[in-house]
Amino acid sequence: MKKVIVYTSPSCPYCVRAKQLLSQRNISFEEVMIPWDDEAGWEAMIKRSGMKTVPQIFVEDKCIGGYTELSKLDSSGELVSLLNS
Repeated sequence: MKKVIVYTSPSCPYCVRAKQLLSQRNISFEEVMIPWDDEAGWEAMIKRSGMKTVPQIFVEDKCIGGYTELSKLDSSGELVSLLNS
């Protein structure tokens, strides 16, 4: 299975949902918590994904988006294919 990295921030409800969905599907992931006041952490995430919101979810080096995109991939069955391809 490919490596999954999830960029999150404290008290972010979409981050919680993304982590719950991954855990419910027994998909292991690395969480990168970025505190709200960590400018360097935010800049690094934005440089990597091109987006300014969390969560940002990566499968290997590919950004798949946030919780909404993750949920759509899961519902369509594409998430499993993406992780195993």
